[in-house]
Amino acid sequence: MRLSLGAAIRLGVLVLATVVVQVSGFSGIRIFGSVPDLIPLAVAAVALFGGSMAGAGTGFACGLLFDVALGHNLGASSLVLTFVGYGVGRFGEIRDPAHGLIAIPVGAAATLGYVVAFGAVSFMLEINASVSALVLRDALVTVLLNAWLALPVFGIVKRIIRPVLMAEPGGRRRRATTRETGPLGLRGLEV
Repeated sequence: MRLSLGAAIRLGVLVLATVVVQVSGFSGIRIFGSVPDLIPLAVAAVALFGGSMAGAGTGFACGLLFDVALGHNLGASSLVLTFVGYGVGRFGEIRDPAHGLIAIPVGAAATLGYVVAFGAVSFMLEINASVSALVLRDALVTVLLNAWLALPVFGIVKRIIRPVLMAEPGGRRRRATTRETGPLGLRGLEV
């Protein structure tokens, strides 16, 4: 994905809307004692459709805005979401997933990675941190809730960023069927 002015505006609005909806809307919804988390899903969707650099940038922006909005340790979410976005983006670049239901395992894996890594970073940064077995239950329920929400979130994100995904730098549109050729796993690499 080339970062043009239109792409930057769309990603900025997407980041802002995701964090606002998460903080103001979804933070009050409790299902089996856990809260669904839209932020790793939105980062994973941008990374899967836009690539590793777009995913890492979106993850950093979402995490920083989320930390500022809630007053968490500044940088903890942005560090973890940057790695989640980059990892999902590299998966999308190397494996080229085309299945319609790929959002479910990718959303679950991104959420699991986010929950585990954020827990580890938060534990390392806290002075009087405590751990209980309820953390594992909450993490599992969050992963299951996000797997359930992955299809609609990935669909919305794809609809928002699709116009800038197909754009060429000169303003022309690229056909969706044009793909770089090469052996599986090496697409996009010059051999």
